[in-house]
Amino acid sequence: MAQVESRMLDPREELPGLVELARQARVDVLKMLNRAGSGHTGGSLSAVDILVALFFGHMRLKADDPCWRMRDRFVLSKGHAAPALYAVLAKLGYLRPDDLMTLRQVNSCLQGHPDAKMCTGVECSTGSLGQGLGMALGLALGMRLDKLSSRVYALLGDGEMQEGMVWEAAMAAAHYRAANLTAICDNNGLQIDGRVAEVMNVEPLGAKWRAFGWNALEVDGHDMEAIVSALQTAAAHEAGPSIIIARTVKGKGVSLFENRASSHGVAPSDHELKVALRELGEVPLG
Repeated sequence: MAQVESRMLDPREELPGLVELARQARVDVLKMLNRAGSGHTGGSLSAVDILVALFFGHMRLKADDPCWRMRDRFVLSKGHAAPALYAVLAKLGYLRPDDLMTLRQVNSCLQGHPDAKMCTGVECSTGSLGQGLGMALGLALGMRLDKLSSRVYALLGDGEMQEGMVWEAAMAAAHYRAANLTAICDNNGLQIDGRVAEVMNVEPLGAKWRAFGWNALEVDGHDMEAIVSALQTAAAHEAGPSIIIARTVKGKGVSLFENRASSHGVAPSDHELKVALRELGEVPLG
């Protein structure tokens, strides 16, 4: 796929390329985490399809100009999923492929959580859960004051929605009718301590966000066409902010990690990496 300014692409034409990019990104995520020996596997893999759909199927960006003033902005509120973001930024050309293997090393531009001062393409330093939506709202309101047509996207985790700051930002976004803001929830149902519903239930998410004045859409977070379509629908909504609740599977793509809370903050071992690469079609079976 061409790395050029893109927005509102026809998923019927781009879908195969997006699906392949997501597969490649999962491979990169697993390799960099294995090399680092630490990091967050499950939540990175669950977010890959969302990030690929955003960066390659929807957002307005320029591969040769990461600081283009008219670009759309992205905030990774669930900052521990940084490996997925780094994999996508490398596919865009903002990072060199070799950079990925420096994840979590001292002085690397790829810290365990995104660092805007060190990594090209990272708009906000994140990692303290609950803060990203407020940052994204600030960007959205600032761009509205500057009369920019750009949009802001923020990716949150469902466990993160246990944080009160999320709901303060949600109220403010609806109050100020920030129609240029779209939030996305990586709703994989698990957090480090177990099932979100058992730790502190946040459901029903759709009804709650609608009650807060948001346009809430619910999709399969691994259906590339559905994600792109939802992004287009959200962008067309002019009455206020939108949220896409993407139902995902933690550890998606690798049977060893799928739907397991234990995959949250553990890097794949050498053996697990070999199994994962076979399942992802990176190496032949046998």
